[in-house]
Amino acid sequence: MFYLYIEGFNEGAVGFKRIVKVLSIEPEIVDSPNAMELKTIQGNIKFKNVSFNYKAGKEIFKNLSFEIQDGEYVALVGASGTGKSTLCNLIPRFYDVTSGEILIDNIPIKNIKLKDLRKNIGFVQQDTFLFSGTVMENIRYGNFDASKEEIINAAKNAYAHDFIMELEKGYDTPIGERGVKLSGGQKQRIAIARAFLKNPPILIFDEATSSLDNESERFIQMSMENLAKNRTTIVIAHRLSTIKNAKRILVLNKFGIAEEGTHEELLNKSGIYADLYNLQFQKL
Repeated sequence: MFYLYIEGFNEGAVGFKRIVKVLSIEPEIVDSPNAMELKTIQGNIKFKNVSFNYKAGKEIFKNLSFEIQDGEYVALVGASGTGKSTLCNLIPRFYDVTSGEILIDNIPIKNIKLKDLRKNIGFVQQDTFLFSGTVMENIRYGNFDASKEEIINAAKNAYAHDFIMELEKGYDTPIGERGVKLSGGQKQRIAIARAFLKNPPILIFDEATSSLDNESERFIQMSMENLAKNRTTIVIAHRLSTIKNAKRILVLNKFGIAEEGTHEELLNKSGIYADLYNLQFQKL
């Protein structure tokens, strides 16, 4: 018994040291000395001569400039490695630009407090993070002060309410570590319900439908379009069929923005977008 106690103590001590080590790491991205609070955001996003690289000499972007109007629905398309996800990660300052600047409502994002910047941006990724808890707890992660009624309304808007009510304990059903008890489409709808609950003026969908079956994709597409109403929305698209209704499509290559237009306009150009679309159509 004493041996087991000593062994448990040693294992706990090692784990505690690791936790302390992680907590002692200073974040690389911090508020600037003149950072201001910004409670309300309209959602206009502007890239001005933005360059970025992870390692010196290996630029992902160089002098990238474009603007997204508040309330506009914009899709990003391009081959793997063209920097679509990187571009989106720069907006909430998960990374800082190497040069140039990004502005929201004509305010450089470096001059906005991080908590206010990120509070106003909803992010739905392909790999949804769910923790070991109930369905309701996972949705409430979008807004800790939300009532049960608000959570249920968010789930309904995300087309998640019906499948939740079919679970053993409804909203009180434990979903397991990383949501192992849910399908891929169900996890995504939980993530979108979180975004509804957060109610941000800026939305970013990072290939949210790329690994789903057709039925799940249909539900996700409906919930995405429902959530995108009257919000600035950026969608990184793998399946081009999901972005036909985008107001504007930006096609990226290694040099920056290669093409720009609506779905129909880009097909008529018979360029990069048309080639990508026809290739996917042939596979189907």
